Amino acid sequence: MNEPKLWTKDFLIVSIANFFLYFTFYLLIATISLYATEKFQASPSMAGLASGIFVLGALIARLFSGKSIEQVGRKKMLYIGFIAILIVTLLYFVINSMTVLLIIRFLHGAAFGIASTATGTIVASVIPNERRGEGTGYYALSVTLAAAIGPFLGIFINQHAGFNMNFILCTILLALSFIAAFFLKVIKVEFTNEQLANMKGFKLNNFFEPKAFPISIIAVFIGLCYSSILTFITSYSQEIHLVDVASFFFVVYAVAILVSRPFTGRWFDTKGENFVMYPAFLFFTIGLIILSQAHVGYALLIAGVFVGLGYGTFMSSAQAISIKVSPKHRMGLATSTYFIFTDLGVGIGPFILGFMIPVIGFRGLYVTMAIVVFACIFLYYFLHGRKAVRKTVHVG
Repeated sequence: MNEPKLWTKDFLIVSIANFFLYFTFYLLIATISLYATEKFQASPSMAGLASGIFVLGALIARLFSGKSIEQVGRKKMLYIGFIAILIVTLLYFVINSMTVLLIIRFLHGAAFGIASTATGTIVASVIPNERRGEGTGYYALSVTLAAAIGPFLGIFINQHAGFNMNFILCTILLALSFIAAFFLKVIKVEFTNEQLANMKGFKLNNFFEPKAFPISIIAVFIGLCYSSILTFITSYSQEIHLVDVASFFFVVYAVAILVSRPFTGRWFDTKGENFVMYPAFLFFTIGLIILSQAHVGYALLIAGVFVGLGYGTFMSSAQAISIKVSPKHRMGLATSTYFIFTDLGVGIGPFILGFMIPVIGFRGLYVTMAIVVFACIFLYYFLHGRKAVRKTVHVG
């Protein structure tokens, strides 16, 4: 039996476009607070807002783009997203006040939300159902690599060529993505009259895909736990005098995902989602425990490996589950629902966890996050895992 082809022209184009999209996001989020501080003498809270308001814009845009992507058209929505993000990126060159910077960051987040919803929906339609886990896993590498390379390159360019060079690079890469999108072949979804009627109005299921709720609820907690690393690992590493080693944490994290992704994606398709999801929760838990007890450099790096195997596997597998359980004509809503919940966890995490640190400290924070991730094993079982087992047994 011939296996359906995964590495098609369309799959490669949308994966590369998504890489550039997330690369520019991570490049700027790593440098924009410093930009606000140096150019406008912003306070730490205002500089943080310049970074975080982006997520608010993305959340709002995902809400509406998920609802309307199938009516507007997936490829047309991609064009709208990339045109908007190109225009907003050019506006960085004319910023003259902190207020303008905040407005542009919000608009940038909104444009990013539209474009990333489109890329996520398009890739879901070009991945064969038989290779859903594997394909989603490889596609998710575009985000993983962007998260590893973007901040590093952004800080390097900032140190050697200035902020404007970062804006120039972002503009060039986004323009290339926009051009590449013209060569995408996206199948137009045909709707029945009943489906079109159901999509009208301001009903909850016109903004969210209810079948994607269970896995998305878990993604809120996992995203919140990951935000504890994303936001506070630099401060934590300063406290335990391991700053130099901490800079390699995300490199090791990315390598762990790169090495494991070919196996986890294929196991998702051949052995079922539970086969990869339960170990993912355990690996993430172990990574957080090791991180909480780190006293030497290699402990931080080992933690990075386990976090990569755990959180990295969860993210791609959970995205695949959200699409797998949803109707085909609602792929766009399923994609946006999953990312809205994930963004919510990552976005509100730093604010909530920031209140805990003065009370329990960084080590206590990471122990607490390990407990939350471990508890998610049981939450996953009740919300999805037991149904997945039943389905597998029924098919067999």
